Amino acid sequence: MSEDCLFCKFIVRDIEPDVVAESELALAFRDINPQAPTHVLVIPKKHVATAAELGEHPGDLAAVVALAAQVAQDEGLGAGYRLVTNTGADAGQSVFHCHFHLLGGRTMAWPPG
Repeated sequence: MSEDCLFCKFIVRDIEPDVVAESELALAFRDINPQAPTHVLVIPKKHVATAAELGEHPGDLAAVVALAAQVAQDEGLGAGYRLVTNTGADAGQSVFHCHFHLLGGRTMAWPPG
């Protein structure tokens, strides 16, 4: 855990997010600025800054993807959903605790931006 990390504070509930689901290794909560009808962030409970770092922890990566799939099912996103992560400031990452955006509930355009 990192003491100055917002998402680490969510994990230990120093700040209470709108939790959707949780597993031993991952946490899912609603985004405060949703970009789709369903917009949930899924994070590893282990503090890693980026998806590139998360790749060094395959069990945690698998837990994040599995929890995202569970949330998508629970949220009724059977028609499809997008799971995306930004890696680095130039890609738009603003919180440096790896997180995946689970977006659904509407048709997604391509290219995304």
